[in-house]
Amino acid sequence: MRAVPNWAVATAAAAPVLLVAGWTVAESRQPPGYDPVRDTISELAGQDATDAWIMVTALVLLGCCYLAVAAVLHAAGLPSRFLLAVGGVATIALVAFPRPTVGGSLSHGIAATVAVLALALWPAGSALRLPRGRDKSHPAAPQPPWAFRRAVGLGATIVLLALFGWSAFEVTSGSRTGLAERVTAVAVALWPLLAVLSARRAHLSWAAGGTTTVGPALPLTGVVTPDPLRPPPGSTARRSDPLP
Repeated sequence: MRAVPNWAVATAAAAPVLLVAGWTVAESRQPPGYDPVRDTISELAGQDATDAWIMVTALVLLGCCYLAVAAVLHAAGLPSRFLLAVGGVATIALVAFPRPTVGGSLSHGIAATVAVLALALWPAGSALRLPRGRDKSHPAAPQPPWAFRRAVGLGATIVLLALFGWSAFEVTSGSRTGLAERVTAVAVALWPLLAVLSARRAHLSWAAGGTTTVGPALPLTGVVTPDPLRPPPGSTARRSDPLP
């Protein structure tokens, strides 16, 4: 089981902080007509936004956080890491295809959909790859981290997909598009942090129990315990069977 570096924990923790701080500061720079419950995050980085560079920077750094976590989170498995990396690239692509001043953008919509779907599906990738519980064919192998167990991973994906469905509904026929988008974005940004903390805890537990002693512990003074098959020193007792 590979170790999770400290910088990966810090990077995963920075993702939701960058997201919330980015839209909070960007909202403060918008005209009074901007409503965070109704209006989307993409409008803060759009072509007609005031100081759009604030949200643009936050989205780029957020995507880089996802890519960095995907590069080192070996416990998740290659399929999940690939989906997480796709989500990071698609998050950065939102900046390359900003929302226009009037109307919508097909490229922006595709990038946003790919980003949310990839970040919602990546917990299930490791859950389907790993066994349901302890591997009976390899009983000595450690259990996977709790975030990558089948029930937990599938449950996380179901919750994230439900939030994505809420966002899609609000975009088409609702009035709380901004609220749904923000709740979904925070949820998908928090799961990489929980996964990293889970993998780190599992590695520390495995490393702590990795060295086990076989048989009774010997004294640390260099004295060797006597062989029970041999007579004690100075004894004149004879044995009927030869000693090896």
